[in-house]
Amino acid sequence: MEIKCTQILTGLSLAVLASTSALAADINLSLTNLTHGSHFTPLLVSAHDSSTHVFQTGQAASSNLRLMAECGDTSGILSDLGGADMDTIDNPATGLLAPGASTSTSLMTATDNTHLSIVAMILPTNDGFVGVDSLMIPAAVGTYTYYLKAYDAGTEANDETLPGSSCAVGVAGIPAAPNSDGGTGATGAASADSNTMVHIHRGVLGDSNPTGGLSDLDSSIHRWQNPVAKLVITVN
Repeated sequence: MEIKCTQILTGLSLAVLASTSALAADINLSLTNLTHGSHFTPLLVSAHDSSTHVFQTGQAASSNLRLMAECGDTSGILSDLGGADMDTIDNPATGLLAPGASTSTSLMTATDNTHLSIVAMILPTNDGFVGVDSLMIPAAVGTYTYYLKAYDAGTEANDETLPGSSCAVGVAGIPAAPNSDGGTGATGAASADSNTMVHIHRGVLGDSNPTGGLSDLDSSIHRWQNPVAKLVITVN
């Protein structure tokens, strides 16, 4: 995982991780969707100990990560993390996070929850997701900016087709284009991935043919490259 970190002077709001313990840090967070035409499904935000991992690059996706990456369903990962509580928040944006939009939430974290993980599916993609896994929360007072990459779960071919049916794990095709700006009739942009481990997403190809071609995605709207999100952490 590659993350660019710089200190900034302005505090963007997203209150997260305030603990009732005197030893816990008061932390603010902000997550912004940097893409032009892609949405993030409901985010899962969690503070946890250093041994917990929601995903790991170079490792096979768990069944629950696959459910999130292909269908935007965080219920399995939420269960893995012990359910929603003061240090784990599901869906802080109350729905999809649109291009250019930011979201905020707040949670209370115990002193041993020193690491942060965030995941959400990117729509429209087959099994692409934005995320950060087990990021050490800075201890020193200050504001830190991270640019997050998109990952491919390696569980479904990036065929970029919109079959027009509800999501089902293991069934080819993208669940939906949130703005109804996708095409139809594509033959498929790619076959099965040769890399079946979690890896950096190569981005969306798309094309300019709304009723055929290789992709049902519009290259002038949906195409993106990394990074896809900005995360700001302010330690008070």
